[in-house]
Amino acid sequence: MAQPYSARSRAIEPFHVMALLARANELQTAGHDVIHLEIGEPDFTTAAPIIAAGQAALANGHTRYTAARGLPALREAIAGFYQTRHGLNIDPQRVLVTPGGSGALLLAAALLVDPGKHWLLADPGYPCNRHFLRLVEGAAQLVPVGPEVNYQLTPSLVERYWDAQSIGALVASPANPTGTVLKREELAGLSRALRGRGGHLVVDEIYHGLTYGCDAASVLEVDNDAFVLNSFSKYFGMTGWRLGWLVAPEVAVADLEKLAQNLYISAPSMAQHAALACFEPATLAILEERREAFRQRRDYLLPALRELGFGIAVEPEGAFYLYADISRFGGDAFAFCQHFLETEHVAITPGLDFGRHQSGHHVRFAYTQNLARLEQAVERIARGLKSWQS
Repeated sequence: MAQPYSARSRAIEPFHVMALLARANELQTAGHDVIHLEIGEPDFTTAAPIIAAGQAALANGHTRYTAARGLPALREAIAGFYQTRHGLNIDPQRVLVTPGGSGALLLAAALLVDPGKHWLLADPGYPCNRHFLRLVEGAAQLVPVGPEVNYQLTPSLVERYWDAQSIGALVASPANPTGTVLKREELAGLSRALRGRGGHLVVDEIYHGLTYGCDAASVLEVDNDAFVLNSFSKYFGMTGWRLGWLVAPEVAVADLEKLAQNLYISAPSMAQHAALACFEPATLAILEERREAFRQRRDYLLPALRELGFGIAVEPEGAFYLYADISRFGGDAFAFCQHFLETEHVAITPGLDFGRHQSGHHVRFAYTQNLARLEQAVERIARGLKSWQS
C-alpha cells in the first residue's frame, strides 16, 4: 500500500469557493448567464502599455532567466514608486521581485518561521497566509476580529494573544475580505507592540493603490525593518503575469536571495520587462481611471446590499470587496451561496474561506464587474432572497 501523503498537504484546506466556481462554470457551459462576484480578479484586462512592453520583450528575445532578485531596472522602478507615492528613499537592493505576491509570502515565511512557531493573523483574513505558514511547518495564531477594531489587529490584541511560540504578525492593509485600511498611527502602534516582544511585522500591501477617499500608508513610513509584500496583480492589473515583490530589511536580503535561487530561480522575465511600463505616466493615468471605476462600484453596491438587509458594519476604504453578515436571513453561508448560484446564477464567496470567526454567517462580494452587471446582480439577489426565505 502506498504511503499517505504528507501531514502538511492534508492540513492545508481547499478553497470552498472553488467548488462554487466549478459549478458556476458548468452553468455557464450549459448556457446560463452567471454574474461572477466571487473571484478577486479585476475584470479589466492588463493595460495596453504593459501588454505592448511584454510583446516587445518577447520580440527582443527577453526570455531567459533574470537574477534571482529580479531585473535591476525593475527594482529601481519599484523603489522610485515608493519615493513618488510615499516620499520614501528605499534602496533598490532591498527589493526582491517575486513570482506573484505569493512568492513574496513564501520567501518571508521561509526566512522567518521555524517549525512550531507562529504569526498572529486577523480572522477573517486571506486564507493562503495561514496555509503558507503550515507549508514551512509553522502555524497561524488566528485572532478573532470584528467591526469594533475595523477587522484589524491592534496592539492590545497582540498583547492578549502573544505567547511563547509567537514570533511576529502578518497584517493586510487594505485587507481581504473586508477592505479595511490601517492608518499610519495604527501601523506604528503595531510596530511598537511587536518590537517590544522581539517580533517581526509583515504587512501585505497588495491592494495598495486601490483605496477610495484615503491613501493607504506604507508600513515603511513608520518601520524601516518591516517586511512588505506587494503584487502587480491588483492595482496594476497583471494577475496572469504572476509578478510581485518583497521589500525587506537590508540585513535579510542575502538570505532571501539564497532562498529565491533555490525555490524558483527567478520571476518570469517577460513579465518583469512588461512591468517596467507600469510606472509610466500614461499607464498610471489608466490605472487611476480604473480606481475611480472601482470606487463608483463600491458606492453603488454597498448601499444596495445594505438596503436588502445585508449587515456591512464597516465601509471598506480599499480593495474591491464587501464582507457581509447574513445572520438576518438565517442558514449557513455555504448553503446561502449555493442557493444564489443555482437559482439566480450569482456567484459569491462563503465566509468559510476566510477563517473561523463568525465565518458561517458571512459572505464576500467582489465588485469586479461593471455597474450594469452589478445592477443586474442586485435585482437577482433581491429576488433570490424571497425564495431563500420562503
